[in-house]
Order: sequence, then C-alpha cells, then structure tokens
Amino acid sequence: MALNPTLVKSTGVAALGGLLFGFDTAVISGTTQSLTQVYHLTPYLLGVTVFSAILGTIFGSMLAGIPGEKYGRRDSLRVLAILYLVSALGCALAWNWSALVLFRFIGGLGIGGSSVLGPTYIAELAPAKYRGRLVGLFQFNVVLGILLAYFSNYLVGLFNLGEDQQPVSVSWSELGLTGKHKVRDLWRQADLGKYADHFQASVPRHGVVLVKISR
Repeated sequence: MALNPTLVKSTGVAALGGLLFGFDTAVISGTTQSLTQVYHLTPYLLGVTVFSAILGTIFGSMLAGIPGEKYGRRDSLRVLAILYLVSALGCALAWNWSALVLFRFIGGLGIGGSSVLGPTYIAELAPAKYRGRLVGLFQFNVVLGILLAYFSNYLVGLFNLGEDQQPVSVSWSELGLTGKHKVRDLWRQADLGKYADHFQASVPRHGVVLVKISR
C-alpha cells in the first residue's frame, strides 16, 4: 500500500492531537503571573491550577483505551476533539478559579486520551513501510506544540497584549504623599517603573488616587 491523499489527510488530522498536547501543556507557563493576580492565588493554588491539566492527562491516558477498543479509535478521537473545544472555551470564559481548574482538567482528559489513541490510530492506517515515520509525526507535533506555546507567550509579552490599561486605586491618606512626582516615585518603587512616565494621576474629593496608565 502506497501513500495516498486520504492516508496523508487522516494522519495529519490525528497528529493534530500531538500539537494540541504540546501547546496546552506548555502555554500555561506564560499566564501564571496574571492568574495569580486575577484570582489572588497562593503558591499552592497556583500549583493546583497548573497541575489540574496534568492530572486530567493521567486519567485520560489511563482510560482512553476503553472507548478506543469499544467504539474505535476514530470515533473516540472525535469525542476527544469535543473535549478540547469545551476546555478552550471554558478556560477563556471561566467565571471563577474553580471553573478554570475544571475546564483545564477536561482539557487534560483530551490531552491524555489523544496521546494514546492518536498514535495507535495512525499505526492502524499506515502501511508497514511508512508506519514509523507517520507515527513519528505525532511526536514531532508534540514538540512543535510546545514551541508554539512558548513563542505565543513571547509575543504576548513583547506586545503587552491585554495590558493597554491598568486602573489602580490607592488610598491618598494612607500614602501620605502629595504631588504627581511623588506618585510617580511610588509607582517606580512598586516595580512598575516602565509605566511611570505614561500615566495620569488625579485626586478626587473622596480622597483616592486614581492612576490611569496609557502608552
């Protein structure tokens, strides 16, 4: 049996599971600081947040063989694709920390399941002559997914995406400071010096310093 378009397409689609495997596993590394600030996480809870997807991966890889044997690899991979979609949308729209952890766990189930069923599905389709190379495409995509995850994190940090405005409210009486330059000095001390020359400070009657960052 020679390579044909159907075989190549099926292999490519199955190997996407490897790409998502690598991407979803590594992309969390670029969000840990933001997650800590948004959800006020302790180091322990941050670890739980990161670990939740890995925990799902463990269970997904352990249990994926059951539906794979009963319903077939292809149909099982379709269900795993739905889990990926649900996880992505859920993490993007998470309304609290518990929801984020839950959807990351669901994504982990898809990751673990695809890591088992993806290579076996490719191996079943591939002729003996090309089997090693085609199955290896799944493993290549895992590494490619990790690379894309770190590269996307780099781009987010490079262009400060999602950080166009950061409103900060500070009690004026607690500061004991007066004047715009004093606020700028405090801003630098708070390790936010890169924004120190790009903000507006005002003191309304209720005694709260309002700092608006702009670029």
